[in-house]
Amino acid sequence: MQQSRLWTRTFTLVCLCSFFVFMNFYTLATSLPIIVAKHWNGNQSHIGLAMTVFIVAALLFRPIVGSLAGVWSPRALILTSVIFFLAASLLYPAVNGLLILFVLRFLHGSSFGMASTATSAVAADLVPASRKGEGIGSFSLFTSLAMVIGPFVGLSVTGSGNPSLLFVMCGAFSVAALICAVLAGLPVAARKPAASGRAQRRKMTWRALIEPAAVPISLTGFFLAFAYSGITSFISVYADELGIASSASLFFVCFAALIVIPRPFVGKLFDRIGPNILVYPSVVVFAAGMLLLAFAHSVAVFLVSGAVIGLGYGILLPIFQTIAVQAAPAERSGLATSTYWLLLDTGFGLGSILLGMLAMHTKYSGVYLTSSAVVALTALFYYLLHHSADKRKTPTEAVKTVSHHP
Repeated sequence: MQQSRLWTRTFTLVCLCSFFVFMNFYTLATSLPIIVAKHWNGNQSHIGLAMTVFIVAALLFRPIVGSLAGVWSPRALILTSVIFFLAASLLYPAVNGLLILFVLRFLHGSSFGMASTATSAVAADLVPASRKGEGIGSFSLFTSLAMVIGPFVGLSVTGSGNPSLLFVMCGAFSVAALICAVLAGLPVAARKPAASGRAQRRKMTWRALIEPAAVPISLTGFFLAFAYSGITSFISVYADELGIASSASLFFVCFAALIVIPRPFVGKLFDRIGPNILVYPSVVVFAAGMLLLAFAHSVAVFLVSGAVIGLGYGILLPIFQTIAVQAAPAERSGLATSTYWLLLDTGFGLGSILLGMLAMHTKYSGVYLTSSAVVALTALFYYLLHHSADKRKTPTEAVKTVSHHP
């Protein structure tokens, strides 16, 4: 599926499909805690469970979709997952209690794991080998935009006190994702799997669901997601605790600005100079932003922390995904993508649980102080799991790592 240029019609529509899938996710992720608390009389543990059930379901289905990426056609892979995602999204207005909500969150999480993995795997396969950093960075920019616009929309709508309107909007995002998938002109033929891939599927070993080469950098991403989960899950209630609830949506506007501005340059720099020079400063910036957030006692500091966090996290996430894809053989790039998101989801889910438990015994400032320390440790894990191993490669091995991709 190699293209001579990056921004083809198919690649652009796959990016937009992913954008609407993540708009659905992030709109609900930041707004659902308020709805659970105010409309269904839930407590902090119920809020955490609503997110955890979703993430666990996504975890279960990501490896399955990753293993199908080399067997099913891109069109079948994306359309099937997005239709399932749409069906789950349309059921939210029928929820009338916490038990039904948790069941639906599992179904929705399953479909999200399928749709987000399918779009990521197909998009990575569409990017020319010489532009992997730029291409995956551009694709992830759409995810990052949804990461910002979704919470802004969700918190704004939730503030009106009408959760039904929020659910209708999320359904509309899912419809838009399906329209993009249908119009993308995706290939209807599957890539012929390598002989080794067929043998692994027959044996049903763990390698049929996980790409070992992508695990080290994905484990590093696990800690990023763990720390970031506190932003998505608790930023609205933290702003309320500080007495600046009206500024919660503006936090994501500042976050967005510092994700979008440097992204076009970061991908090109990655392709030219590699990841290491970019990763360590970005970890420092991300940790500093979390530290600022922990000690925010004014609107100004609260919003500046959002901008600083956006700069660090926005650079690190696509870099780690690019490394994961480049580490794997071409025919297993879909598995590499699903492995990466599998561990990110695990970090996000555990973060929602453990940081939520911490929030029950301390103020939310303690949550973000802990997150800052976790982010700082990411630099150490990056060095141990990726950088030091990469330095031990011979020049020939280093060339193969990049050159064997479509």
